[in-house]
Amino acid sequence: MALPLLKYAPTTQNSRVEPFRVGSDEDPKTVSMDIAMDPQNINLVIEASYRQIFFYAFKVDRNRFLESQLRDGQITVRDFIRSLCLSNTFTRSFYNLNSNYRVVRHLVEKLLGRTTHGRSEEIAWAAVLMTRGVVGMVDDILDSQEYLDAFGSDTVPFQRHRVVGARDLGETPFNITTPRYEAYYRGILGFPQVVFTGTAKTIPARSKQRRGGFPEDYLPWVRNLPGTRNQGGGSGSVNMDYLSKVPYRSIGR
Repeated sequence: MALPLLKYAPTTQNSRVEPFRVGSDEDPKTVSMDIAMDPQNINLVIEASYRQIFFYAFKVDRNRFLESQLRDGQITVRDFIRSLCLSNTFTRSFYNLNSNYRVVRHLVEKLLGRTTHGRSEEIAWAAVLMTRGVVGMVDDILDSQEYLDAFGSDTVPFQRHRVVGARDLGETPFNITTPRYEAYYRGILGFPQVVFTGTAKTIPARSKQRRGGFPEDYLPWVRNLPGTRNQGGGSGSVNMDYLSKVPYRSIGR
């Protein structure tokens, strides 16, 4: 039986407050079909949608059929975002590799542009995800009044109100605070990986010259020393009775 969305108490977040500040470079860049009057701007909307949902879309992750429908005006940006969240790429790269709570955080951050209102909202959406699946949760978010007021039908979702008035820097982007894979799968896949694309410096020949003082220089001398172990014909400490060497104190003595 499908459960309705449980009630949760909203917490104080920047997304709930109207911004009263001068624009800066950290303000969210709104990408909407309103500016898509030529093919170049439509490509900007498509790339922003892929980047919002997938962080980065490879060639194999793209859906040319959906892109052509968006270019021809047959679907809205909201429909395009919904199809990306229900695609095989999202199921394979997000849903199958994360717990329900992390999937909830991913979808709330990517679709509503804000963090979850504490554990209570995560539990509420996890119940929807458990009973109705990803389709039910995505439909409820995209049909919610919060989404329609914030982005409507033709605007790509973005992280809302990253800039904080009392600080010089804004909030950390979601792709850093909530990575695509959780720690377990990051360990299996070998993340994080440091990829060096520059030119490595060669070690100069003079640094390989021996100047004395290295322990390796004394190994031949140590190997030529006469052996001092197992002298006296004994077999060393192999047959030693260690228990007889331990002092014994009985109770009451």
